[in-house]
Amino acid sequence: MRWRLAFAAVRTSSSMLGSWINDDDVIRRVLKTTKTIALVGASNNNLRASNHVMSTLQEMGYKVIPINPGLAKQNATLHGEKVYMDLQSVVADYTIDMVDIFRRSQDAGQFVDEAIAIGAKSVWLQLGVVDEEAGKRALDAGLMVVMNTCPLMDAPRLGISGPDARL
Repeated sequence: MRWRLAFAAVRTSSSMLGSWINDDDVIRRVLKTTKTIALVGASNNNLRASNHVMSTLQEMGYKVIPINPGLAKQNATLHGEKVYMDLQSVVADYTIDMVDIFRRSQDAGQFVDEAIAIGAKSVWLQLGVVDEEAGKRALDAGLMVVMNTCPLMDAPRLGISGPDARL
């Protein structure tokens, strides 16, 4: 797909990231220990990156729960999963390991704070999504933080094919 090439091209630009530096050891730990992901900004449009990332993460063995208030109001499902209104609604049914955020940078902090509130173990701000202050809040709360990259880029780069069933 064409947009995969765009991901690689944008990834090489570090100016978007500011002073935040991702740590490959943290990325490895997140990708290996995560079993259940809440994907904020999930889309039913198969041309959107969030749609492709969700289905590919499922193929890799992760349980991915879509979060989209508009779709949740329609009682929609996405890639076989019920769509939830917000993160708080999900915790009644699942324990969330990672919150994967596909929202604009200026909106990301709200979802990072919700991830902290529900006891997620990590937050992953997708490619182009940067909120260093929210990242610091998450770190202070004990969460692992990855920012401005995509698990579909980092997993193959680090030789990770999915969650580690031994963990």
